[in-house]
Amino acid sequence: MSIAILGGGAFGTALALTLSADGTPVTLWIRDAEEAGAMTASRRTGRRLPGLDLPPSLAVTSDMPDAELTLLTVPAQTVRAFLERHAHTLASRSLVTCAKGIERRTGLGPVSVVTDTLPGTRAGILTGPSFAVDIARGLPTALVLAMPDVTEDEQAALSRPALRVYRTDDVAGAELGGALKNVIALAAGMAIGAGLGDSARAALIARGFAEMTRFTVRGGGRPETLAGLSGLGDLVLTATSDKSRNFAAGCALGRGETLDSSVTVEGVATAQALAETSTPDDMPITHAVAAVTRGDMGVIDATDALLARPMRKE
Repeated sequence: MSIAILGGGAFGTALALTLSADGTPVTLWIRDAEEAGAMTASRRTGRRLPGLDLPPSLAVTSDMPDAELTLLTVPAQTVRAFLERHAHTLASRSLVTCAKGIERRTGLGPVSVVTDTLPGTRAGILTGPSFAVDIARGLPTALVLAMPDVTEDEQAALSRPALRVYRTDDVAGAELGGALKNVIALAAGMAIGAGLGDSARAALIARGFAEMTRFTVRGGGRPETLAGLSGLGDLVLTATSDKSRNFAAGCALGRGETLDSSVTVEGVATAQALAETSTPDDMPITHAVAAVTRGDMGVIDATDALLARPMRKE
C-alpha cells in the first residue's frame, strides 16, 4: 500500500523513514521546495530531524502526492488552513491526522476539523505515546489507528517490526485523549519547574486523567480508549519526559520563564479552548493551566487555588 505523509516536521519525517525502510513506497510532502530538493539530492533528512539517511523507496516532494493512504502530520492549529488550501486534491481521500490538540476557534478535535472542513471525508487519527526521535531510531513504539470501519489492511500498512499499531473505531476517544493529555503534561511540568515535587506531579497526572475521562465520555468517547495508548499511555510519556515539548514548556512556566513562541506547544491552545467549553468545577486543572498560560495567575497561586477546593469523594 503506497503512503503519502503530508508535513515535513520531525514526526512526519520519522514516520516516513520507518514506513519506507522495508521498501514500501512512501512520499513525504514538504512545503519548502528548496528543502525538498536538497533532501532528494543528498538523500539525507532535513533540519527538523537531521543527520539520517533516506531509504531508497522514500521520495520527497513539494508537489501534492497521490497515495492509497494519506497521513497528515501538520500541527492541530493549522489542520483547517492546510485542508482548505489543498481541498481540491484531498477531498476524495481517506485522511489520517497525527495532530494532538483542540482547535482554539471551534473547540473541535483534529479528526472533527477534517470532517468539518471536507464533509464526507473518511477521516481518522494515528496517535499514542511516541517521540519522533524514538520512531526514527527504530525503538519499540506502540500507536493506535482510530477510523470508522478501520481495516486490518490499514493497520498492517502502518505497522513495522518496532512500530506496533493497534486499531479502534473509537475516533472521539482517540482524538480527545491525545489532545487533553497535553494540558495535563503542562500542569505536571509546572509542578516540577516550580519545585513542588514528584508527589505533586503524580497527583496532577491522576486527577488530570480523571478530567480527561469525564470530558471524553461527554464527547462520545469510550473510557476504555482513554485507559489505552491514546490516553493514559500518551499521558504517562508526555507528563514525565524532558523530551516532551508540553512538559518542558510547563517546567519553564514553573520557573517563571516566558515560553518560546517559535516552538509548537499544543497544550497551550488546547487549554484555552477547553476552558471556554467546560467549568472550573468539572475541569479544575485544565482551567488552572489556562489561567497560567494566559498570564492571569502564577503557578504557586494556581496550586493554592487547587488545594483550597472543597473536599470531595474520589
